[in-house]
Amino acid sequence: MTGYYPEGRLISTAENLSAMQSISALTDAYHEGRILEGRAVVCDSAHNLIVDLGIMKGIIPREEGAIGIREGTVRDIAVISRVNRPVCFVITDFRKNDAGRTVAILSRRIAQERCMKEYIEELVPGDVIDAKITHLDSFGAFADIGCGIVSLLPIDSISVSRIDHPRERFSVGMEIRAVVKSFEGGRISLTHKELLGTWEENVEHFEIGETVAGIIRSVEDYGAFVELAPNLAGLAEMKDNIRPGQQASVYIKNIIPSRMKIKLIIIDTFDYDYQPKMPEYFFDGNHLDYFRYSPAASEKVIETVFEPVGNISLHPFLKQEAALS
Repeated sequence: MTGYYPEGRLISTAENLSAMQSISALTDAYHEGRILEGRAVVCDSAHNLIVDLGIMKGIIPREEGAIGIREGTVRDIAVISRVNRPVCFVITDFRKNDAGRTVAILSRRIAQERCMKEYIEELVPGDVIDAKITHLDSFGAFADIGCGIVSLLPIDSISVSRIDHPRERFSVGMEIRAVVKSFEGGRISLTHKELLGTWEENVEHFEIGETVAGIIRSVEDYGAFVELAPNLAGLAEMKDNIRPGQQASVYIKNIIPSRMKIKLIIIDTFDYDYQPKMPEYFFDGNHLDYFRYSPAASEKVIETVFEPVGNISLHPFLKQEAALS
């Protein structure tokens, strides 16, 4: 990591807090061109963001609110939606306002451009990065991958076990890890399931004869698929009056690695409103070239190959923010 993080990571750090302690400390940050974070408290009628800097106010002029605002490729909602949230910025000037008070002039756009050039444009498929969930849609989760720059994590890349909506895995504001999957039309696409363990790594937590917790994911004519972990599901014998989304207690009848199968018997089901938990990651490195989910003994091969790509300009992918807004 090169020092660029999803917004909110810096705001409580000692270095960031120290910069807010005095005008001289803010002036030092200005001369050094440091990226800082503060909470946006107001978006005025002209769509300028007012930022709390502790000892003074900061102003992010509308056109400095994000890459693409000035060009018209990103809508103003990308700025308005930052109210009451941390924003990153660099200080570009100090001025007196109409009341004679000193205010700092800030630019989030410059911070984002630096993040793009020095960090995001250097990423390659297979890089494992920090991300922060910003919002959820039926087709996927959107995540801040640095300085408020957003990328898409498609729903089918979140986990091996299928889900109906990303809210079953994530909540807004959740900090996760993700893998750079590909560059499509100048946009980064993320994946997540490769960090949640192989079939064998997941099945090691279970034994034949145990009764364990699960979630009914789908009900077919031949049985019900029950999720035991985000990257592991088994097939249960049919039982009356069950439906997707229910919690279940299931008996593990058999585990067959050669067929990548877990045979289950449903003991009981019930409705329960649950909140998504932080993912448990099986991989803690910074890069993956290859991931094989299926066991070596399995005839069926499920794998991900992260193909290298040449240099590419990613700026067009920021148009995505307009689509999100």
